[in-house]
Amino acid sequence: MIAKPIMKILVSLLVLAVSQVAAAFDIPPPEVKAVAYILVDFRTGEVLAEKDADMPREPASLTKIMTAYTVFHELKAGNLKLQDMATISENAWRTGGSKTFVAVGKQVGVEDLIKGMIIQSGNDASIALAEHIGGNVGTFATLMNEHAKRIGMTNSHFLNPEGLPAPGHVTTARDMAKLGAALIRDFPEYYPWFAIKEYVFHNITQHNRNTLLLKDPSVDGIKTGHTEAAGYCLVASAKREETRLLSVVLGSTSMSVRATESQALLNYGFAFFENVKVLATGQAVGKATVWKGDKGTIDVGTAEDLFVTQPRRDKKKLETVIRLSDHVEAPVAKGAKVGEVDVTEDGKVVKTAQLVALEDVKEGGIFTRLSDGFMLWFKK
Repeated sequence: MIAKPIMKILVSLLVLAVSQVAAAFDIPPPEVKAVAYILVDFRTGEVLAEKDADMPREPASLTKIMTAYTVFHELKAGNLKLQDMATISENAWRTGGSKTFVAVGKQVGVEDLIKGMIIQSGNDASIALAEHIGGNVGTFATLMNEHAKRIGMTNSHFLNPEGLPAPGHVTTARDMAKLGAALIRDFPEYYPWFAIKEYVFHNITQHNRNTLLLKDPSVDGIKTGHTEAAGYCLVASAKREETRLLSVVLGSTSMSVRATESQALLNYGFAFFENVKVLATGQAVGKATVWKGDKGTIDVGTAEDLFVTQPRRDKKKLETVIRLSDHVEAPVAKGAKVGEVDVTEDGKVVKTAQLVALEDVKEGGIFTRLSDGFMLWFKK
């Protein structure tokens, strides 16, 4: 149980007024004519700009980001190896759209299929991976949707691994931003494949369709998509110094326009926003009372650095509000949750993080345990 706020600390730091910071910022985002878009700070998750970000849209080959996430999960879990060989079915071979040019009945390495899916956007490679992992496309799609739910993609549903149109196969710009961030965060060992500009398979050079990789050295992924119904789509990520941004554009009018609009969003984010560290990892921000322990109090702090995103030209002060559990009982392990900290401005919460014990607390002696036990009973 977390007690009511018991401590307020005024911190001489600067933060945004609301999580949707662009709405309170006097410099508007660039004009983007895509049907829907969103720009998100990777580290803080804060939205810097958006338009119709929750509108359901066909994802086209952006679906393959979810396919890649599912494949990477199987690799990390040990259920799949890059050296494994997958047999190309007639179903995979006959699928229309973009191809990796794999032959029916042939065995192809999982690593080659992943690269063909990511770089060339091969539909055949996507289906081959899905069938190899799930036995069939339907079972694999179930895995995709399970991961989507866990990530928090509340307005997405996947029916196939390649992204060809199907009734009910939908996503949103916001959900795609969540997925892109999750893939980068959860699979840093595999994400660099999205930065590969070209790939040679069976003596055929296949070029990455994300042209921003050639235009902006800070862009390191992630995926394009296009069908007639979806329009031209792009999830892009760029890192400059210690700040990473993700942009999503859905329904642009051409390949060049989706790249231009994505670049404009990224440039806007880097130019007008920055990350600010509110609390450092292991920084003591207060003390929690410990019952039945060899110590009566314990230092508390955050388990990792706590950042917010702020407009560079709209600087404000913030408060941190610490809420500690009113019943912390020994033994307490270092890292155990003992409360929460809210970052607020004008009484509005803009960020919340867990507070953890910064040290271990062992059980106290018999007298301490008995006396504290009596006091706890009396408090009830």
